[in-house]
Order: sequence, then structure tokens, then C-alpha cells
Amino acid sequence: ALKFGPAEYASLIVFGLVGATVLAHGSLLKAITMVFLGLLIGTVGVDTNSGVFRFTFGIMELADGIGFIGLTMGVFGITEIISNLELASSRQLFTRKIEHLMPTAEDFRRIWKPILRGTLFGISLGVLPGGGTILSSFGAYALEKKLSARGSEFGTGAIEGVAAPESANNASAQASFIPMLTLGIPSTVVMALMIGALMIQGIAPGPQIMVQMPDLFWGLIASMWIGNAMLVVLNLPLIGIWVRLLTVPYRLLYPSILAFMGIGVYGTSNSPFDVLLMACSGALGIVFAKLECEPAPLILGMVLGPMLEENLRRALMITHGNPIIFVSRPISVAFLIAALAL
Repeated sequence: ALKFGPAEYASLIVFGLVGATVLAHGSLLKAITMVFLGLLIGTVGVDTNSGVFRFTFGIMELADGIGFIGLTMGVFGITEIISNLELASSRQLFTRKIEHLMPTAEDFRRIWKPILRGTLFGISLGVLPGGGTILSSFGAYALEKKLSARGSEFGTGAIEGVAAPESANNASAQASFIPMLTLGIPSTVVMALMIGALMIQGIAPGPQIMVQMPDLFWGLIASMWIGNAMLVVLNLPLIGIWVRLLTVPYRLLYPSILAFMGIGVYGTSNSPFDVLLMACSGALGIVFAKLECEPAPLILGMVLGPMLEENLRRALMITHGNPIIFVSRPISVAFLIAALAL
């Protein structure tokens, strides 16, 4: 961590963006386009170096940039709802009594490889800035669909399609603590909130935190084990409730989802503008769905764009505009080579 400077951060982010395009499902050209669109969206707001307003069009709410939560909920949530409304409304209700809560031997045989792949994928994406649990889940699902012999069954209840993204989600959630604690870089919105909470207490995350505050560091590690155990204890008795949710008619489910999304977006910023942004993002997401463009690379580009720009410009300022710094430092050139290999 002590060897990471602006050039290393910029190269790491480039590696993360290239990884997002490679792992996206479908057309590579569309994935690259979505990443660049995300980078463009990330430039909205105040320039970090000069303080000049960029692409705000006189709208003061855009001074801090386009809201991540509103955009994400619109592109993923509203788009999913509209897409499902286009499908036939018939559905099978799950009425059988659940006899086996634990996977069978056959289930274990089918899922141990997807679990390993999902875990490694989640860790890899979790330690990258901006990777996040959402991208890990979507990416692991797309990767498993490509690699699995039962890829054609995905979407119909194939257990591999559940095991891989859930493993990636869990692994990414834990791995996202690594850049937060060692580099002081939040890889997700939750980690950004945690950094804020730590700084309020006078704790600055960084390379020295393990030495200076070992109780805090190992307490966090222990909490992860305890938290996962508590999830098992809490969730297994509540399975009956989750299954009952399947009996709720779609005509009641969709409006309630939209209402909770609106409450969630408004609650994080107390701004009606973000709710409007969520609705506009939903319309944009529908266009993406029709064009078969995955939104995950766009979200990653949006999150990493400002960090990439800041570190790129900082590195060039150090060398008075000479880009040789990116290939003269070992860690930086290693990330660039890895990105080129991908």
C-alpha cells in the first residue's frame, strides 16, 4: 500500500475497467461503449482541480455529480420491472412444503465448482476499487453461464446460477474491506460510509491501521465470521416468509417495489431531484435492454471515472505532463500489462 502513488491507482483502475468489459455478457463493442458512457457520466459535476462546473447545464443538483444510487436503481430496478411487464403474466406458485433446507449430495456435486469460481471472482472484483457486490453477482452469473455445462438452464432454476453469484457476492463484500483498510479507498458505497464513520471517530484508514489499531482491525475480521453465522441463524427460520412472498400478485408487487425504491433514493439524499433522476435512468435502462447492452460496465465506469481522472491528472502534474511515469513504475506497468492481456 505504501508503494501506491497516483500512477499505480490510475493503472489499477484501468485494469478494473478492462476487466468489466471482458466479463460483460454479449458484444465486446457494446461493453466498451457502456464503460465509456459511464466515464462520461462520471465527469458531470465540479472539476476536482479547477473547481469549474462541468456538464451541469445550470442545474445546481448536478454540482456533486449524478447520484450513484438513483442511477443504479433506475437502470437495474425500473428496467427489470418494465421488462417483466412485457412478459406473460402467468406464474407458478410454490405450494409444496420445503422438506430439505440443506443441499443434497447431488446439489453439492453440481455447485462446488461454481462456488469456487464465484468466490475467486468475487474476491478479484472486491479488491478492485468500484467493483462492488452488485457487479460481482452479475459478473459471476454471466461467467458461470458461459462456463457451465448447464448454461442453457440458467433462468429456469439451475442451482449453479444461484451458487456462483451468491458466492461472489459474499466474497466481494468481505474483500471490499481490503482496499478500504489498507489504501483508504472505498470500493463500494457501503465502504465509503464506513470510512466516513471511522473518520468521525478520528480513525484514518490506511497502511498503518493494522499496526496502530490492531483491536479494531481484528475486531472487524471477527465480526465477519460472527455476522455470517448470524445470517444462517436468522434466515433459515424465515424461509417460510420468503416463500410466501411468491404468492403476492405482480400487480401489487411492482408498485410496492417502485414505492420502496423512491423512498430509498429520497432517503439517502433528501432530494426529489434524485427520484426524478431514477425515473430518467429507468427509461435509459429500457433502451439499453432493447439494445442488449449490459448496464453493469456503465455503473463501474461511472464510479471509477472520477477516481481515474483525479489520479491520472495528479500523476501527469508530478511529471509535468510526461506519461512515462505509467510505464516506469513496476506496479503501474504490471497492471497495464495485465489489462493488455485481458
